[in-house]
Amino acid sequence: MESSTSRTSLNCISLADPDIQRSVALLKQACLDSGFFYVIDHGISQEFMDEVFAQSKMFFELPNGEKMKLLRNEKNRGYTPMLDEILDPENQVNGDYKEGYYIGVEVPADDPQSNRPFYGPNQWPSEEVLPKWREVMEQYHREALRVAKSVARIIALALDLDTDFFDRPEMLGDPIATLRLLHYEGGQQTGQVSNPSKGVYGAGAHSDYGLITLLATDDVVGLQICKDKNAQPQVWEYVAPVKGGFIVNLGDMLERWSNSIFRSTLHRVVLDGRERYSIAYFVEPSHDCVVECLPTCKSETNPPKFPPITCSAYLSQRYKDTHADLSSYSNGEA
Repeated sequence: MESSTSRTSLNCISLADPDIQRSVALLKQACLDSGFFYVIDHGISQEFMDEVFAQSKMFFELPNGEKMKLLRNEKNRGYTPMLDEILDPENQVNGDYKEGYYIGVEVPADDPQSNRPFYGPNQWPSEEVLPKWREVMEQYHREALRVAKSVARIIALALDLDTDFFDRPEMLGDPIATLRLLHYEGGQQTGQVSNPSKGVYGAGAHSDYGLITLLATDDVVGLQICKDKNAQPQVWEYVAPVKGGFIVNLGDMLERWSNSIFRSTLHRVVLDGRERYSIAYFVEPSHDCVVECLPTCKSETNPPKFPPITCSAYLSQRYKDTHADLSSYSNGEA
């Protein structure tokens, strides 16, 4: 059961605001309320954002055969076809009506670090097909990480930690940071318009796995959030796109760290048949980082709710749970 949707209003945090305490207060209120907020004045130019979206569109417009040459590998790098991901198996009939492309931290194959689950070389379209593509995406990856670290410093202060808590090597000094280009085909191509009552979604209801996610979108509305997943009926609200800014949300790891004080909120994509592009940047700490209750978030009356777990183990399980088995593509099933 769910109720009809309206639009929600989110707090807006300017990274150019000299009053850091105002930013901390706005972020803290947002994290306690919905786990979602806007970030503006982040230092990435609109001109460059437009270029990233243009390059993303060029990739998704390639013939399917070209895209499948770059099918995601066991490191979750590369192309994810339509219906590859099923985020809400209890309510989805098929999978997500979206295609995507994963780009992680670039680590050469001969580097010992590339043996780790979320490090290694990326897959790139050939220079002949998309000449500037790799250069643009690598620059965006660097720029988005800079923004994410700025946001993490405000989060640290909101949790009564040192400003540089998340800057440490085991945290975001050596992060697992993944850029994901997303394309939701219009109803004319798929024959599908999102219909929650029939289990058809652009992206099924889910919470993100990591620390935070930065989302840039075009101007097509589609993202919905559910502030209370246990409510009956669930209330879903649209989040309006913000030109030139990011929609930022907290992930499950931050909920674990904060002992559920800060919320990782259920969200989904419900589309009206229009084509939509978005770019998600998922930020997680290093492979070996142990995610356990922060000292500022526990007490005798509020003991830790979650057991400690390494970032690598947690992420590996979550990816396995939500993506199609790669062998199904060679078997012609997916």
